[in-house]
Amino acid sequence: MDHFADRLRAAPQSRLQRGAAAEALALARELSRRAQLTEEPGREPREMPDAGMFAAADQILVAAHDLAVVLRSEDQVAEAVRLVEEARKRAGV
Repeated sequence: MDHFADRLRAAPQSRLQRGAAAEALALARELSRRAQLTEEPGREPREMPDAGMFAAADQILVAAHDLAVVLRSEDQVAEAVRLVEEARKRAGV
């Protein structure tokens, strides 16, 4: 996760605008959604706001941390790692 966030921070604005930031925000929202559903089952998850392309790296780190706190099994960890890796590849960073 840290590597992905570092790559986003180092990416030029043009790359962020071409989709890397949107991909990171989508990942952050999905990680946040999963954390909220695990922490508060039955409650509608709140959507992480779009804080802008330059905040995308921080948003994925916050969402990943929140999810890591509530994960209960190795399978859940493996799924989260898979999501991050797929997003990193799609973002091209």
